[in-house]
Amino acid sequence: MEIFKEFTFESAHRLPYVPEGHKCGRLHGHSFKVALYIEGEPDPHTGWIRDFSEIKALFKPLYERLDHNYLNDIPGLENPTSEVLARWIWNEMKPILPELSRIRIHETCTSGCEYRGD
Repeated sequence: MEIFKEFTFESAHRLPYVPEGHKCGRLHGHSFKVALYIEGEPDPHTGWIRDFSEIKALFKPLYERLDHNYLNDIPGLENPTSEVLARWIWNEMKPILPELSRIRIHETCTSGCEYRGD
């Protein structure tokens, strides 16, 4: 079984390696949405895989690093594509949330990335 917890954060970025003149090479921002999916069997007593409030508490330090910040200034996010961001969040969260099964990033309403680990 799989559950998810979604978060929204606002961040600015630019993509340094796009062709010259590409709109994403200019400084711009997004209302990012990230979903953390965790997989497992529900506990027979509580009925859940993990308390959603625990997931929120575990993600809070990362959220505070991302929200209303310039992503390019965060170590590891110098080229903050959705793909790089998804892998970066995975690498930060997997050690503290071992049930993590995938990350889903929306950088716009219609565009994003899913990452399931290497």
